[in-house]
Amino acid sequence: MPRWLGLEGDALSVILVGDVNLRNAKDPRAPFALVQEAFDGADLRFGNCEGCFGDPAVEIPYKPGWFHQDRSTVQALSVAGFDAVGCANNVHYGAEAILESLGHLDRLGILHAGAGADREAARCPAVLERKGTRFGFLSYTSVFWPIGHVAGPGQPGVATIKGHTAYRPHPRIPEMPGAPAITLSWPDEAELKAMQEDIKALRGRVDILTVSCHWGVSGNQDLAAYQVAVGHAAIDAGADLVIGHHPHVPQGVEVYSGRAIFYSLGNFIFGWERMGGRRDGLLVHAAVRERRLTKVSLAPVWRDEKGRPQLVSPKGSEGQGVVRTIEELSRPLKTRLSIEGEEAVVWQRDGR
Repeated sequence: MPRWLGLEGDALSVILVGDVNLRNAKDPRAPFALVQEAFDGADLRFGNCEGCFGDPAVEIPYKPGWFHQDRSTVQALSVAGFDAVGCANNVHYGAEAILESLGHLDRLGILHAGAGADREAARCPAVLERKGTRFGFLSYTSVFWPIGHVAGPGQPGVATIKGHTAYRPHPRIPEMPGAPAITLSWPDEAELKAMQEDIKALRGRVDILTVSCHWGVSGNQDLAAYQVAVGHAAIDAGADLVIGHHPHVPQGVEVYSGRAIFYSLGNFIFGWERMGGRRDGLLVHAAVRERRLTKVSLAPVWRDEKGRPQLVSPKGSEGQGVVRTIEELSRPLKTRLSIEGEEAVVWQRDGR
C-alpha cells in the first residue's frame, strides 16, 4: 500500500482528480504510469474527462485549435483503473461526438455523469458500490457555449449551472479614470435549484455524494463569486464533497458546514503542449469508514517533463511549493492544512 494513502484499518480509499485530457497518448499504459501504484491501492477512482473521445481531426466549432481526443486513448482510463468520470465541461461539445464518446466509456465499463443523450441523461448520476458503501457522483459545468451545448429534450449535451456576470465601477473612478471595474458573478437561480433537486433526489440512494463542478476562470487562482455560491448550495443540499476544475491551476480549499470544497484541483494530465508550463496540481484522497467520510486530504501532484502526473511528498521541494500555494489561497477561506505522512489533511471527522 503506497505510504501516502495514510489508511487505517478497514477504511475505503477514494481518489479524485481534476482535468484529464489524453490527446497524443499513444501507449495506454504510459499516461498514468507514475501514479499507477497509488491508483491500484485505491478502492475507487474519479476524474473530470476533459474532452470527447472521437475523431481527433474534428475541431470544436466555437473553440479554434481545440480537437477531440483520439477514440483510442480512452483505453488509458481503463488501464489506470478509473471507475467513473465527469463529462460536464466546455469541450464535451457536439451531439455526435458526445454520444460516440459515452459509448466508448460504456464499452469499457467506466461510469459517467454530466453528459448524455438528453437533459435527463446528462443530469443522471454515476452510482457504484464498494464493500457495502454506495457512492454517487453528479457533474455540472458553468463553462459552456450558449448554442448547441446544453442538454435538452431530445438534445445531446451537458448538464449546466449557468453563471451571470456584471461589472461595478471602481469606487475611486471619479478621481482615478481608467481604474478597473469590479467583477460580480452569481449562479442562475433556476439552474442552481435544479442542481439542488438532483442532489436531494440522490441523497437517499447513496452514502457518499460528490458533486463535480467545471467552473472558474482559466489561469486564474482567484475565485469567482458564483463558484462559492454553487459550492455552498451543493453542500446545503446534501453533498458530502465538492471538487472543481477548469482553471488549469489549483485554487483554494474551503471547509463549509463540515464539508470540504476543493475549488480547483488543476490539471491532472493534459496532453496539449500549451499546458506544458503548468506542472502542479492536486489529488484528493478521501477515507471512508462505516459508510461515512472520516478524512479528506490532498496530495500534491507534479508533472514530469513528459507531462505525466506523479505524487510528490509535501516535504520535498515541489510538494512543499504546491502545499504552500494551497495554504495561501485557502487562508481567506479560513482553512488550515495539517501535514500527516505524505498528504495534507483538510478535514477529519471528530471521534474517528
